[in-house]
Amino acid sequence: MTTTPAPIRFLLTFDDGPAAASSGNSTMRILETLAQNGQQRGIKAVFFTQTRAWHGGGTDVGRALIRREHDDGHLVALHSATTFHSNHRFMSSQALDESMQDGVADLLAITGVPPSLVRPPFWAYNADTLLTYHAYGLQMLLTDLNANDGKIYGINWSWHKRANMLKHLAETRVRWAAGHMPEVDGATPVVVTFHDVNTYTARHLEEYLAILVDVARELDVPLAARPFYDSREELERAALASTVADAASRPQLPGFWNWLWQ
Repeated sequence: MTTTPAPIRFLLTFDDGPAAASSGNSTMRILETLAQNGQQRGIKAVFFTQTRAWHGGGTDVGRALIRREHDDGHLVALHSATTFHSNHRFMSSQALDESMQDGVADLLAITGVPPSLVRPPFWAYNADTLLTYHAYGLQMLLTDLNANDGKIYGINWSWHKRANMLKHLAETRVRWAAGHMPEVDGATPVVVTFHDVNTYTARHLEEYLAILVDVARELDVPLAARPFYDSREELERAALASTVADAASRPQLPGFWNWLWQ
């Protein structure tokens, strides 16, 4: 007898932030859209922060936004604790260890709780980086769907938002239908990656939310009654269940990153 997999629930994540602009701040606009939008009010997301970025988390504006993310009920996680978007695979073991120590300490000081999740810059990890993450109590979360919005300088818009999400969800649907994805609290988490430093993403986030719901229906993938997470506790349980346990598992990475690193 075949068991139908649990309906999906989109687990939104945002990388590279917070933005540090004093006006027209993209992270702030995303927080406002998550709270009030036409799909589901009070959506909660995972924010993978750069705690010491010179133009972001390392500024007063950035630190205030990290605190707001936590106070608004989102899950604050670690992306990097370096001045720039440093590749963890290219860092010495000592430098990576120090950056993890700094990042965990930064987020503990700002939010009052240690982070439970990490996402490596450029999706670049190996067995050694994974061991370092685990040593600091961090589990690594990758993604199922990628908005391909990581480019924030020059051309940072997309004419293929729907086609891209349709393609990625169709690929994910195969794993979902085969029962190869975790079920948490009666739903199957589907991790979606955006970048909150991208002003285009901030302006079009509500459109992205509608696209996600629409392509799920087109692909006949059942959605949970609340298609997005709206509880930090449920969000964290779903995210932790979707993490990479060991480097040997080699999950699919977005786009050409899979070819580059694996």
